[in-house]
This record gives sequence, structure tokens and C-alpha cells, in this order.
Amino acid sequence: MSAQAEASITALDVLLEPDAVMLDRAAVANDRLRSTYPQGFALDAAHRPHITMVQGYFPTADLGEVFAAVERVLGAEPVASWTLTATGYYYLPSHDLGLAGIVITPSAALAKLQQSLLDALAPLAAETRTAEAFVTTPDDPEINQPTLDYVGAFAQVAAGERFNPHVTVGLASRAELDALLAEPFREFTFSLSSAAAYQLGNFGTASRLLHAWDLHG
Repeated sequence: MSAQAEASITALDVLLEPDAVMLDRAAVANDRLRSTYPQGFALDAAHRPHITMVQGYFPTADLGEVFAAVERVLGAEPVASWTLTATGYYYLPSHDLGLAGIVITPSAALAKLQQSLLDALAPLAAETRTAEAFVTTPDDPEINQPTLDYVGAFAQVAAGERFNPHVTVGLASRAELDALLAEPFREFTFSLSSAAAYQLGNFGTASRLLHAWDLHG
């Protein structure tokens, strides 16, 4: 495939953005992780805290159709009225590091929304898996293979019974994360402020806002 053809694909994350309650807890966790692993990413405009609903590769020229399909699904569900519960931490290991997140109870409503989005977007998806579909920066110039594979296989590895709703909070050593998981976690509830579609960066970060939906509008 030519570079021009590869560049016509976008790695997309359709996501829900949490309210200030979750944002504050995620920021505290991120600060702690970065104090022990400064090379990790901060939660900022290029690493937005979020709950991923669907990831995939889509033809860039068809993103308007993708956004319209998402809007139809969101319009059929009372997402703004939901109260979600955060129950603890988890992490995905990668050699000596781990990508950590705050786990959210996978409610029936969340699961239904994810399946509706998957069904609506599946006919629009692209088969291509390419690093050129992602956002890169001078600080993070490459897309690792696990990220490429995960996005392409999202419906198989992160949906249905394998759906693990969470808010990613940062990178740290596995030793630090094991210590974090061993500590008591005070459960809390929060709500959702908006939905959005972002172009993905490395490690599945929400890096470039492409479209947003105000759930309270």
C-alpha cells in the first residue's frame, strides 16, 4: 500500500468524557505515577481522560458518515442521565512497565451503548492497520505494535464479555502499579459530560479531537 493510501486511514476512538469528579481522581493518580516514572505522559489536551467505547480504523474521507452514525446512536440513549461507579485500579503490563487505569462497573447501559456503536460503525470500518493513521509527536514519534494490533482487533478483544470500561491514568513501573493495586480504593460515582471522536496516539491515547457531542445540549 502506498504512503498516500495509508495516510487516508484514521485510527479513531469513539469515547465518553467524564465529569470533574473523575477528572480530579485521574489527575491525582497521574501525578503519583509521574512522580515515580517521569517519562510517562501527563493528562493533557493530547492525552484526554476518557472511557473508550469503540476503537477502529476508518477511511478519513468517510469520517462524516462515522460521526453521523455515532450521533444517531447517542440520540437513542439517555447517556447524560447515567451515574457510573469507579471500583479500583488495573493495569496492562508491557515489559517492566504498565498502563494503568481506573476501572468502571460495566453496566448494562454501557454495554448496550457499546454494542449499538459497534453495529453502526462496522460497515464503515477499514481493514488497513497502519501507524500513519495515528497522531505522533516529537516526544512520541512511533506507534508500538500492541497499539496497532489492539485497535484493529478491538471488537474481538475489548467488547462484549471482554468490555472493560476504564479511564487510563498513566504509565509507571509494574512494581509501582502492584503497590497501587494493593492499596484500599475508595469507590466513587460520577457522570458524563460529553461524547467525542478522537484520533488516537500511541498507547491508545485520545490525542486529536475530531468531533464532539454535548450530552446535555
